[in-house]
Amino acid sequence: MFLCCFLPFHRTCSALIFHPLGVDVSCYFLQRLENKSGAQPRCPSAGGGYGGPSKTLPGASSAPQSTPESLPGTAWSPGSWDTTPDELLSAVMTAVLQDVGLRPEALGDICVGNVLQPGAGALVARVAQFLSGIPETVPCSSVNRQCSSGLQAIINIAGSIRNGSYDIGLACGVETMSLRSANNPGDISSSMMENSKARDCLIPMGITSENVAEKFGVSRKKQDAFALASQQKAAKAQQLGLFKAEIVPVKTTVQDKEGNQQTITVHQDEGIRPSTTLEGLAKLKPAFKENGSTTAGNASQVSDGAAAVLLAKRSKAAQLGLPVLGVLRSFAVVGVPPDVMGIGPAYAIPAAVGKAGLTLNDIDIFEINEAFASQAVYCVEKLGIPMEKVNPLGGAIALGHPLGCTGTRQVVTLLNELKRRGRRAYGVVSMCIGTGMGAAAVFEYPGN
Repeated sequence: MFLCCFLPFHRTCSALIFHPLGVDVSCYFLQRLENKSGAQPRCPSAGGGYGGPSKTLPGASSAPQSTPESLPGTAWSPGSWDTTPDELLSAVMTAVLQDVGLRPEALGDICVGNVLQPGAGALVARVAQFLSGIPETVPCSSVNRQCSSGLQAIINIAGSIRNGSYDIGLACGVETMSLRSANNPGDISSSMMENSKARDCLIPMGITSENVAEKFGVSRKKQDAFALASQQKAAKAQQLGLFKAEIVPVKTTVQDKEGNQQTITVHQDEGIRPSTTLEGLAKLKPAFKENGSTTAGNASQVSDGAAAVLLAKRSKAAQLGLPVLGVLRSFAVVGVPPDVMGIGPAYAIPAAVGKAGLTLNDIDIFEINEAFASQAVYCVEKLGIPMEKVNPLGGAIALGHPLGCTGTRQVVTLLNELKRRGRRAYGVVSMCIGTGMGAAAVFEYPGN
């Protein structure tokens, strides 16, 4: 059988913006960091299937995720991170290749998920490649499917391995939301405004969250309870050191109120707030709509971060002696109404699971991106998923949602957790997508 394996991976820690409920902690995926810019709290805005032969994943990495708030245990006030996306991306690229001892020139291609792409799009990917010592003979590309861009990068590499273009490739995701704005929709035509579906693509993501809550009866109480659980699970995972295997420390610069700068190394995610309580969450005001239910506490944090995953044909992994961390079994992406885009996972997950020849009961872990608690709660309840199977180490409400990085980071976290459990198991990664879509992929851990 032709398989595509997931080899070692990493991510960087993430810094999350907005969340006045406790201490900051930073570190999560290979290559993802957040600016300390003092930006105001906000939620991410806008941001086909794959079946058949699976792909193995020999490795993955990610960088800590960061928020523009003060670091725990320091006297620094919101200043500014100076870590650019190419630097974050280079950190995880380098870590993955070093983990498995793979020569950079052996890569057949690199694909990077990135939503807020500067310049000509692929610039960040190519620069990061060179910073990582990967030669110019290795091609690269960038992909933007909004919140699923990191997962789409994995699927693109897997598809090329499947069609015989090459046997091994590197998939990454990166976003520095602290440095880039997602609020400008670009040029809008008059015909767009005359088409209701096209017009709905411009609805702010926070309002789509309110739409889901209102249309499907997801109460503020349920949203806050889900958010609290995310924080508690992430805090426990961090305390137990469960993220250490997937995080690549990243150096960055912070400055105090006087403008004095200091270089620090970020080792862990910043957005996790162990002191979060239901009472504290209940005091937060609606962030997007008067008398609404979506707040800074029950929505994902704006973050910077990066993650990388190495994929290979099973025979190639065996030839190179690479450790197999997981197998890609299926992928699906679906369309849903733009005004309730958050319901996407409720339709993408069954599609992907069905393509893998499995049922929802066969899945051990569901990594569902917590863009907003409203949509995450809806999807979990719609599918009847036991809550203990959902984001066991916390999700984007605690860890952050660097748009292009998230899908890759979720895979990194999922495969590490399946490996930790030791036995053969299946996991799903899924997310809603701005403008009205949902994506999901099924992965198998072959067992120890």
